Amino acid sequence: MAQKFHVTTFGCQMNVHDSERMRGMLASLGYEEAAERGEADLILFNTCSIRESADSRFIAHLGEAKRLKSEDPERVVGVGGCWAQSVKEEVFERFPFVDVAFGPGQIHKLAEFLNSDSLSAQGYFEFEEFSGHLPTRREREFQGWLQISQGCNCVCSYCIVPSTRGREVSRDPEELLLEAQNLAADGVREVTLLGQNVNSYGRDLPLEKRISFSELLRRVDAIEGIDRIRYTSPHPKDMKEDVIRAHAELPALCEQIHLPLQSGSSAVLKRMRRTYNRSRYMDRVALIREHVPDCAITTDIIVGFPGESERDFEETLEVAEEVGYDGAFTFIFSPRRETEAATMEGQLPHPLKVERLERLVEVVQRRASERAQRFIGRTMEVLVEGTSRTDETKLRGRTRHGKAVNFDGVASAGDLVDVEIESATSQTLSGVLARPLTPLL
Repeated sequence: MAQKFHVTTFGCQMNVHDSERMRGMLASLGYEEAAERGEADLILFNTCSIRESADSRFIAHLGEAKRLKSEDPERVVGVGGCWAQSVKEEVFERFPFVDVAFGPGQIHKLAEFLNSDSLSAQGYFEFEEFSGHLPTRREREFQGWLQISQGCNCVCSYCIVPSTRGREVSRDPEELLLEAQNLAADGVREVTLLGQNVNSYGRDLPLEKRISFSELLRRVDAIEGIDRIRYTSPHPKDMKEDVIRAHAELPALCEQIHLPLQSGSSAVLKRMRRTYNRSRYMDRVALIREHVPDCAITTDIIVGFPGESERDFEETLEVAEEVGYDGAFTFIFSPRRETEAATMEGQLPHPLKVERLERLVEVVQRRASERAQRFIGRTMEVLVEGTSRTDETKLRGRTRHGKAVNFDGVASAGDLVDVEIESATSQTLSGVLARPLTPLL
């Protein structure tokens, strides 16, 4: 039986539009919209920067969500939009029953919240300032999602995904390829493969149908019309050389790898039951740098896990410095009921977790800004997504590295264009249109 969602929208037309994007994306993941909040497995609020009167109304709605979650603890409650961005970690301090919170620039990552073990770590995203690619009832016919598996076989001590979504089940590869071909026929140029752990895909399939994740990537790459392939989320334990090599060998596979760290401390990773240590993780990073030197590496990091000492946290900072992530999703640990981590000794006070998060964000943003400088002076292929959110006279798009670009020029949404990069921050690039590559037919 399909899971159901319910979205409540506050505020401006942009918020209404963003909620449509949520609906379109959730429908593509197999969710059905519930008429009433009480029927929903996933309750979402899309908020604005609320004034006092509206704030009271929103709090009343949240109160109902709290009651519904107390009746069914497996319900997921999410708060998105401008208000969530403005109060950040205060959301969880005031409303500990909220599972996820995300700003208006991170709506396109809602799929990752729902398909990642980081769902259990209440958090908000720090990076990217535009809504990104979401299926909006065909509004962005050039970008699509392809869910390749569901469930998870990992037993991370902080995560409820295995208990709420069950064991990992891979979809039939022939079915997936037919769906990808249909997406291409419908005008999709960029497809994102989704799963709780995409790179363990295929291991549960019968022998006659079994293919590896890297082979699935190769087969999707061969489909005419698919210009870009992305995927999320992988697990470091399954990030094998064949997948990394695919990034160097397959024309459509983007030069971006999301490699969740969670902690730079091997001791904390062991308590998290992540099944890799710091050394193993850094070996994966080295392999990526060897085969795909220009690859953008992004990550997830949880701060304040039970028992995390100052030295443990410093090891996380060291990894963030050494790797130099192009972006990171940073989370404050908050216990989920019925998880091992919820009852572990050494629960840390909230102010300490907030202080550590701030220190981590400083390091990640500084290193991301330094990494972004390598693009200045280069001509980058950009998939145009629309008008810049911050300047209506400019266009917005994304490079194969996953970097947001605001640029001057004339092009249509769905075009692949060359953009000369003139400046860069930790989050966005800026430039000017060089010449069109392949307009959308």
